[in-house]
Amino acid sequence: MTAQMNKRTVFHLTTALVLSFVYSTAKAQTVDDAIMMNKKQWCNGLTYMHSSWNQYWEGAKLRSNPNMGTVTTQSVMLMTNYGITDKLNVLVNVPYVWTQASQGTLHGLQGFQDIDVDVKYEFYSTKIGKGKLSIIGLVGLTTPLSKYENDFLPMSIGLGSTNLSGRLTLDYQKGIFFTTLSSAYVFRSNVTIDATSYYADGIHYTNQVYMPNQLYSNFFVGIRKTNLTVQAQVYNMYTFGGTDIRTNDFPFPGNQMNMTSVGAHVKYFLPFIPNLEVIGGADFTVAGKNMGKSQMYTGGLFYIVSL
Repeated sequence: MTAQMNKRTVFHLTTALVLSFVYSTAKAQTVDDAIMMNKKQWCNGLTYMHSSWNQYWEGAKLRSNPNMGTVTTQSVMLMTNYGITDKLNVLVNVPYVWTQASQGTLHGLQGFQDIDVDVKYEFYSTKIGKGKLSIIGLVGLTTPLSKYENDFLPMSIGLGSTNLSGRLTLDYQKGIFFTTLSSAYVFRSNVTIDATSYYADGIHYTNQVYMPNQLYSNFFVGIRKTNLTVQAQVYNMYTFGGTDIRTNDFPFPGNQMNMTSVGAHVKYFLPFIPNLEVIGGADFTVAGKNMGKSQMYTGGLFYIVSL
């Protein structure tokens, strides 16, 4: 009896592992793409990001500051997402961030930044010609995980606001070629700084800073296959209001921070480990306002299992 039960247990476990390799054909997804986890698929990943700049826009003026040299921000982010159904997914991201400056007396900061929880839903899909159009909606919430210093830019690891976002993504794929347009409106809460007053567009006798809302937009074009995705992208962030950095002053959480970047990204499933996906990418800021002219490189691993 025991031998039969052991054989059955081994058989069931082996079958479950085989099925997880056979059926886990979805790709690791992000909030701004059109990729969905299938029902009961669970994806976990770790992503490393390295961003640096030695020039920044003070308002609309591009300049450098030898007192800071090169400012570097690095992060390791844990990501998990689960397919409740084929069209309804839940994503959670938790980043650990650290900063440093190559010159001067500014000391870097480090710590857990903001947890990001998103619900992603594909509410419409149809065939157009020989291709498929998908429309996906997303609702997201981010809030700080720790009481980090948010008024020590550019060394701060975050801005400290709680954000509610709504995103709409349109994706069209014909054969292996695809185009994606994604845009999100972000409602940001006021933030509290460690001061009793501050100067922005005038003197404010309060520790509460108004954070204007933002619009994020992405445009992707590339190829998407079962085991490979390669895309070029344009990314834009626009802030609806805010102030400029004053001459020779530090950035401030309530500044109007705008940027446009271009880049390329790749996702590839390793043939000898079918459920393991490797990602990599590079993005370069080409225009901005009250932001660093940064180069950003990312790499990561994602593993997908079917439950």
